[in-house]
Amino acid sequence: MTDDAPDLRASDADRERVAEVLRDALAEGRLDMAEFEERLDATYAARTYRDLAPITKDLPAGAVAAAPKVSMTKEPAEPGSWAARITGGEGSSTWAVAVMSGFQRKGRWRVPKRFNCFAFWGGGEIDLREADFADREVVVNCVAVMGGMNVVVPPGVEVVVRGIGVMGGFDHSEEGVPGDPGAPRVVVTGFAFWGGVGVERKLPRAERQRLKQERRQERLDRREARRELRASLRDDVQDAQQRMLEGHREMVDRHLDRHLDRHLDRKFKKD
Repeated sequence: MTDDAPDLRASDADRERVAEVLRDALAEGRLDMAEFEERLDATYAARTYRDLAPITKDLPAGAVAAAPKVSMTKEPAEPGSWAARITGGEGSSTWAVAVMSGFQRKGRWRVPKRFNCFAFWGGGEIDLREADFADREVVVNCVAVMGGMNVVVPPGVEVVVRGIGVMGGFDHSEEGVPGDPGAPRVVVTGFAFWGGVGVERKLPRAERQRLKQERRQERLDRREARRELRASLRDDVQDAQQRMLEGHREMVDRHLDRHLDRHLDRKFKKD
């Protein structure tokens, strides 16, 4: 990082690149946990490049892994990338309640830093596959009493489950799956009494539709290839049959010629 434009506003992608440098330094033993947490807090609180510059200033650029520099070129985040989906701001919905009924939060919506939901003799679905995120780490707090809730996350998102179940439970099957670089972390917490909170990982609908179209096109391509191969084999068989017939005719003609020659020879000898 240079001082060419120190007061230029930093983006979420810039802060995330600095955070990756700090995580690498923690893994290599260059920072202890207290230093890491202090610098990470400073990273996400930074507003300009001047704020970001000192955070990684004392970390080497080529010992175990080269520490990437924060880009000074302001480029828009690629549409659909994680950097583009961590938007900051407030959530478009911060709570949901289902009492002997149900609720859904799905489609394009912004997940707040903390989303609270409650279900009593009911159920709910919190679908994050198409969602944007107000922060890199969001908390989904679920309270299920004789009811159930399901949290759906897309591939690439890290999931941490911290809920407590009494005659109920929280699904930990998706916990421990590493997240993509720059992807948000979803913390599922809360309380379940005679109920349950499930967590599952699914592809976004657009991606599932794309894969479905690809599989359909593959089936069509295979069908066309089989049709072409069958036609080619049919032509080969017909050619072989034609050659066999022609060979048979030639053999019959030669046999008849020899028979006629012998017959004529005997006749001329008698004469």
